[in-house]
Amino acid sequence: MKKIAIVTDAWRPQINGVVRSIENTVEELRRMGIEVTLITPQMFSSIPCPTYPEIRLALATPGQVGQMLAQEQRSFVHIATEGPLGLSARGWCMRNGKPFSTSYHTRFPEYVSARWPIPESLLYGYVRRFHNAGNVCMVATESLEQELSAKGFQNLRRWSRGIDARLFRPMAKLETPFGLPRPIFMTVGRVAVEKNLPAFLDLDLPGSKVVVGDGPAREELQARYPHVHFTGFRTGEALAEAYGQADVFVFPSKTDTFGNTILEAMASGIPVAAHPVTGPGDILKNHEDAGALDDDLRAACLRALQCSPAAARALAESYSWRAATEQFWANVELANSAPFCMAA
Repeated sequence: MKKIAIVTDAWRPQINGVVRSIENTVEELRRMGIEVTLITPQMFSSIPCPTYPEIRLALATPGQVGQMLAQEQRSFVHIATEGPLGLSARGWCMRNGKPFSTSYHTRFPEYVSARWPIPESLLYGYVRRFHNAGNVCMVATESLEQELSAKGFQNLRRWSRGIDARLFRPMAKLETPFGLPRPIFMTVGRVAVEKNLPAFLDLDLPGSKVVVGDGPAREELQARYPHVHFTGFRTGEALAEAYGQADVFVFPSKTDTFGNTILEAMASGIPVAAHPVTGPGDILKNHEDAGALDDDLRAACLRALQCSPAAARALAESYSWRAATEQFWANVELANSAPFCMAA
């Protein structure tokens, strides 16, 4: 039986695209008959991340992580994140000449620079060295691959994402969802500084604005925008029902590497409004009937009102977790078909 250890610093109780991507990929790998071991912060004592307490930083020693990898005798090792666990796993693989793959989920340099006065160039140097030590670094989109390649990242391979089109589906529209007048402009995700939410919340739009999610910036934004409806976290059917009542899904972020919520919204038959950046720009390219891209987010929102819910649904249905996981597994096998890389 083929076996893989996936090491990730992003894990429950976090609710974000990284965690959902790993969860869905693990589920599909197991359906494919592959034995998966997860190494996550839940296995260790942890501390809250400064300025973002929802994220737990594992207090694991490199020896502990290395011992777990050695004991498991996994055929393959995939390192999903650049945090403490990822660093420990990377170090063990390098010391033992063990090939491994990584994935670039998050614009770590931009996120850190948004919170602390650390130059992005220094942070990109760290992230580049981290990923270049592996034989394969997986990225979600063509534009991100091009961007990282220009920054000196090597061995880049594509790993797309999927959608549960049975959970996220078109629903009957209520006349006044959330007790609010239509049209409903909705965004879903972490309520955090890097999500660029004021770019949406400041817009002069008809109808109502709804924010589904939670995070460190929620209290401040809720006080600053009293006319916006904040629902807090929703998952499963409750999240699907929230999407189902939107008229336009607004994706204001300029720093996401993909945007899983875009697929969730489109699968729900909700057209998307976004900036023409990595993630939405890749998903909606050549699909103007499913959503609108514009540097002027208000213009995109108003155009999206005229887009086709059926086209949005059809585009989302072209993404599947099985196809994405087969892509992931091909990359993992490629990483292990070559000699150990010492590019770091």
